[in-house]
Amino acid sequence: MTTEPSDSTTAASTIPKEEEPSPIEEPKNASKSKNDADEGEVDSVAKALAKVSLADEQGSKTTKSDDDGGSSSSSHAPAADSEDEQQVQAPKALREFASWIKDGLVQNLLVVTGAGISVSAGIPDFRTPGTGLYDNLQKYNLPFPEAVFDLQYFSHYDPQPFITLASELWPTGETFKPTITHAFLTLLARKNLLLRVYSQNIDGLEHLAELPVDKLVECHGHFRTASCIRCRKQAADMEAIKDTILKKAQVPKCKSCRKGLVKPDIVFFGEGLPDRFFKLLPGDLNRADCCMVLGTSLLVAPVSQIPEQVGPECKRILLNRELVGPFESSTTKHDVYQLDDCDDSIRTLAQLLGWLEELEQLHRQVSSNLNTKSKR
Repeated sequence: MTTEPSDSTTAASTIPKEEEPSPIEEPKNASKSKNDADEGEVDSVAKALAKVSLADEQGSKTTKSDDDGGSSSSSHAPAADSEDEQQVQAPKALREFASWIKDGLVQNLLVVTGAGISVSAGIPDFRTPGTGLYDNLQKYNLPFPEAVFDLQYFSHYDPQPFITLASELWPTGETFKPTITHAFLTLLARKNLLLRVYSQNIDGLEHLAELPVDKLVECHGHFRTASCIRCRKQAADMEAIKDTILKKAQVPKCKSCRKGLVKPDIVFFGEGLPDRFFKLLPGDLNRADCCMVLGTSLLVAPVSQIPEQVGPECKRILLNRELVGPFESSTTKHDVYQLDDCDDSIRTLAQLLGWLEELEQLHRQVSSNLNTKSKR
């Protein structure tokens, strides 16, 4: 399979049940009894209680309770007057995750990403009805949508649909640029909090966002190298392969065996994942103290199984548009989730951590670097 199917992330929730507000205690040395309180005092108490009730109601709108099964809201809180107010108004899941980082509980963050983090870059996800890639492949006359990434179909029937699609999706850094979420992953690495990113995407945007190579596992491959599907030799001249696909819209031929077809090293149905995935994953599962899941439907194994394979004490957070995988039935206090747009959640999280200005500056710099590179 080539890239992660579906995606990202509307209202916020955490799996643990939110605590009830503390009761308001009366002062022990009150000079008047309740029966003697005048009308003005009653009115003041009523107003105070109303404010507490309203604040509690607003704070719980985006928090899943054990009784209601979660709620959703796309509204945004008004601008806060202070840092304390920002903390209160932010979704509980994001506040909790930010506290984990501030308290030093997250030192080795393992991240699983899907197509949802790239939607705002203009790249469609795969399975969303109507807008997903698989719903918009009619022009290729495929027997089934997934055939565009099927090795047997590519090698024995018609490679042209993939070649045409590849020319549209090729990550040159000109048409599609990294999102604020991609920049956040790079920022995590620079702050020495990131253990690894396991990306299910083939768009290469984590790489373009300058995420260090040693921190990235592109589980479903990438377009930066290409190999013959017959003799398995890697193409020596990648620029020639790129030109053949992008400029000529043709299928490259292998110059080594002179018989096989060459395709970018992205994982098709019928192919195994890169060796790097199997080499690094066991150790990463043991070291991870927190697993962050971003913009994915968690439908494609074996990557979809990663959040379930971490240790029992490993904290987990989901930033997505819907509940997926183990988050659908979890009751552990170690799991929190925020159902919203990935970029919006990341901006709020960065603000809670005091990183927002730094994150936005990094995002601008990445885009600027790509613009400069494309002009050369």
